[in-house]
Amino acid sequence: MNQESKTLSDAEQALRLAALEYHRSPSRGKIAVTPTKPLSNQRDLSLAYSPGVAYPCLDIQADPSLAAEYTSRGNLVGVITNGTAVLGLGDIGPLAGKPVMEGKGCLFKKFAGVDVFDIELNERDPDKLVEIIAALEPTLGGINLEDIKAPECFYIEQQLSARLNIPVFHDDQHGTAIISSAALVNALELVNKKIDEVKIAVSGAGAAAIACVTVMEGLGVRHENIFLADSKGVIHAARLGNLDASKARFAHETDARTLADIVNGADVFLGCSAPGVLTAEMVKTMASQPIILALANPEPEIRPELAKAVRPDCIIATGRSDYPNQVNNVLCFPYIFRGALDCGATKITEAMKLACVHEIAALAKAEASDEVAAAYSGKELLFGPDYLIPTPFDARLILRIAPAVAQAAAESGVATRPIEDLAAYRESLSRFVYQTGMFMKPVFRAAKAQLRRVAFAEGEDERVLRAAQTAVDEGLAHPILIGRPEIIASRLQKAGLRLQVGQDVDIVNPENDSRFRQYWEAYHHIMGRNGTTPEAAKVSVRRSNSIIAALMVHLGDADAMLCGMIGRFDNHLRRIKDVIGVRDDTEGLATLNALILENHTLFIADTYIHEDPDPEGLVSIAQMAVREVQRFGLPPKVAFLSHSNYGSSSRPSALKMRKATELFKQRFPEIECDGELHGDAALSAEVRSRTLIGNTLQSDANILICPNLDSANILFNVLKEVSGHGTTIGPILMGAAAPAYVLTPSSTVRRIVNMTALAAANANVQAGSI
Repeated sequence: MNQESKTLSDAEQALRLAALEYHRSPSRGKIAVTPTKPLSNQRDLSLAYSPGVAYPCLDIQADPSLAAEYTSRGNLVGVITNGTAVLGLGDIGPLAGKPVMEGKGCLFKKFAGVDVFDIELNERDPDKLVEIIAALEPTLGGINLEDIKAPECFYIEQQLSARLNIPVFHDDQHGTAIISSAALVNALELVNKKIDEVKIAVSGAGAAAIACVTVMEGLGVRHENIFLADSKGVIHAARLGNLDASKARFAHETDARTLADIVNGADVFLGCSAPGVLTAEMVKTMASQPIILALANPEPEIRPELAKAVRPDCIIATGRSDYPNQVNNVLCFPYIFRGALDCGATKITEAMKLACVHEIAALAKAEASDEVAAAYSGKELLFGPDYLIPTPFDARLILRIAPAVAQAAAESGVATRPIEDLAAYRESLSRFVYQTGMFMKPVFRAAKAQLRRVAFAEGEDERVLRAAQTAVDEGLAHPILIGRPEIIASRLQKAGLRLQVGQDVDIVNPENDSRFRQYWEAYHHIMGRNGTTPEAAKVSVRRSNSIIAALMVHLGDADAMLCGMIGRFDNHLRRIKDVIGVRDDTEGLATLNALILENHTLFIADTYIHEDPDPEGLVSIAQMAVREVQRFGLPPKVAFLSHSNYGSSSRPSALKMRKATELFKQRFPEIECDGELHGDAALSAEVRSRTLIGNTLQSDANILICPNLDSANILFNVLKEVSGHGTTIGPILMGAAAPAYVLTPSSTVRRIVNMTALAAANANVQAGSI
């Protein structure tokens, strides 16, 4: 252990060891290059390399723009540094800075699907750096300059932007500028001050500080109201002979000589300098309701608790994640590049930066998404002094920023592939937000054909309320929330949701509803022959929101229902079966779960109901599964799974699956089907062609019918965790006389939204609306 590590606190030492192990294993570093095309046979090799590769080469030679079609260049950014200003570590050199650049690559990929080559250059001469980086233009679709010290970074970026026809972005400058400007816009709104009237005192005059005030000027801050101080004091007119051009622009005629002088009476403090330079005494002298942007990292110019101790009316943001209002560049750079790459932008213009500022500021005022609420459990993320800017985990950033940047690029005249349909582009970006987005598109379209009333049994659950907000915003359904009105109102307010009771949603109070008599009488009529007395019917309706939801559908007060977020699946299922019943054209209820994998979309049945179905039961389950899969716009391809391949076993389970396959083929010859099959044979044409003769699946199966409940449920849950990253839809209840679905307590908001859409879509199908 070196001397430095001996001086660390226990917490810091634990973090150090964890970070080193994180970077070391299970594989070294944080990024890798993986092929996007198969290379499994001679034909693949001839297409990927010689002779097939010659054809795209010649086409690109004739038309260079085709490089975006035939290569990864259109989605490839170079994160480039010489290691002269790495994070808060300073001039540690390019090799020591490599972990940071790899980390930046991870963020690009994670948040916006942008591929990265991290490039560390052992060169300090600005002109040589420009030449080296410029020579990389054929390789890259964009360049993210990182951790290059000022003032060289200004010169390098300016030279590259002028020479190259791909976007160049220095994140230390412009990323910080965009996020801090968004915080400023929202903070000024909260304190009711006009941007063209505020005085800004700036500590620091390096790359980040100059970029910040430049963007702020673009937003309306007056140049004469910006005062900068560097390590030598205030930048003023008498210092002009010793200042580089970037600082000289802010040299005013002023008697102020110290940071304390310019902070006195300032409305805004912007710090891009060093720890502790802003004292509590200085903060006392600021204007009313001061705004403090203390961005030095990891230790800010002043800690929030010190600032608030002397000025409780201040609003403060820092670069730290353990305080509110973190100015984190990940809010910006992945998405500005996403938009720039997708429209073929040749530059990052000021208009593109300002578009980014406005979208980030606007998103902070929207209610927190379910992903954000989960990531910051226990915190109230409502627009205000402690929530000026969105969190890094707000997946909606890409949906707002990338289209706004692409539009600004087109309006600036720098988009070589302008995006004509921004709404369609925004929808396509949902693949980065919700893995189920594109898959659910046909269902969402069907749900919107006519607005249907969907009853939610657990109407007080925050996940349900968030899903209801999304359903209303996207026009998927009219939610009916079953729950106590005062609890629902309180939770809507706490979550910052905009639902208007009586307009956007209706509420059914299980403790006091005028239809109570009608409902218990209907329930008694249904269940009387099963021993349910009038008194028992009253108690059941009072106690079970699932019964209320089912009765609403049965009596026509709702078109569909969802339940199951609380309690056991079997209990909810029994109430649906008792009240809503089974379709006349089916033999019973069954469940189907959809699983979205990297290379497959699979539907697995029956995952929750039938313990050991016979061949007739399996055929009925498969028939219902086919109907559901067709709702997603997919051609159904059925495989009856077994431990046996084509009669290789005579055990009862194999015989059952063989018989089910024969029956299904007889009754539904138009549907692709095969069985009894091993799981690998069902999903691999190569395995089928190598080991099976006369197989009847033309392509890989997408409906897997399992022999029993155990095998289906186990298969689904194992695949969900090891391959699907939890991206699922369901359980889809099949065979009910009306759209009714029993979810599970682990359901996410997105799953509830998806099932709401499916319920509404099926209601439209049954009503003949589509």
